[in-house]
Amino acid sequence: MRNGLRVRVALEMENTMTAPIKGPALFLAQFAGDSAPFNSLDSICKWAAGLGYKGVQIPTFDARLFDLDKAAESQTYCDEIKGICTEAGVEITELSTHLQGQLVAVNPAYDLSFDAFAPDAVKGNPAARQAWAVDQVKKAANASQKLGLSHTVSFTGSLAFPYLYPWPQRPAGLIEEAFAELARRWRPILDHYKDLGQDIGYEIHPGEDVFDGATWEMFLDALDGHEAAMINYDPSHFLLQQMDYLAFIDLYHDRINAFHVKDAEFNPDGRQGVYSGYQSWTNRAGRFRSLGDGQVDFGAIFSKLTQYGYDSWAVLEWECCIKSPEQGAAEGAPFIAQHLIDVTGKAFDDFAGSERDDATLKRMLGL
Repeated sequence: MRNGLRVRVALEMENTMTAPIKGPALFLAQFAGDSAPFNSLDSICKWAAGLGYKGVQIPTFDARLFDLDKAAESQTYCDEIKGICTEAGVEITELSTHLQGQLVAVNPAYDLSFDAFAPDAVKGNPAARQAWAVDQVKKAANASQKLGLSHTVSFTGSLAFPYLYPWPQRPAGLIEEAFAELARRWRPILDHYKDLGQDIGYEIHPGEDVFDGATWEMFLDALDGHEAAMINYDPSHFLLQQMDYLAFIDLYHDRINAFHVKDAEFNPDGRQGVYSGYQSWTNRAGRFRSLGDGQVDFGAIFSKLTQYGYDSWAVLEWECCIKSPEQGAAEGAPFIAQHLIDVTGKAFDDFAGSERDDATLKRMLGL
């Protein structure tokens, strides 16, 4: 780290500790289902609260839990949603538009795969699918405002990702044009969010064009630093890429508006590395795990986020190739709770301090 950045980081860490991180909270997407208690917002929130969760992140793409079209138009409906959550004993942390955000930008290589995220009316029609996705993400800003929230989470989508590895050689300007187009698609959406006092935390994730710090900087530069473009911090994706996920917080903490608490492990051997040889999740060198079963140093993460003044939610996103979701959720709430930090209001050595005395200071310095 350059000396100037080291000094700036130290000063920011000293001056930004305020309120504690909120939690534990649960992202509901991986738990929603057709059977009780996972098939309605009321029952799944009561289930989550019973496990010790204080907040829920709501997927706007699951009609069993949430009607985005209605929420974007109706304050009454949004008040009902808040009431359901409050009565169950949880708060809404953020709205998620991960699947719709993915469809804002789709390389033709992924058309058939990502059609699964779209309604039947726009499948097989990339232009109509994109228009639907843009409308959905904009509606989430309206709904978030009506719910009294200010942060949302999403994906950027991907135009350049099929060209991740530079072989065959990429033609000059390909990546630059991909990010320019990505920015052209997202800027009107982000302007809409800014107008409503909202922002989007993009989950930096392989498969998206924004998958690490370098691509985040390219995206933000193409957007001229748009203030509504933020980061949903998820260390699991960085561990699987063998990135320094703590240094990432040092670099980009001022853009982190959301936090997915998700674990992972990376166990390379003579057969596999980061790319994991097209193997199933269970057999990959890099794989997601339930909290505490992987290699992510959450103690260091919670400390660093707290030092930088992150005071929003710590949200469990459960994805594990071994453990059941029910067990993962039950273990996740106490795991997060144990990592929450009660921020100190004083320095540990205050007892030995003294009032400023200019004469003493000058004598100590030989002045």
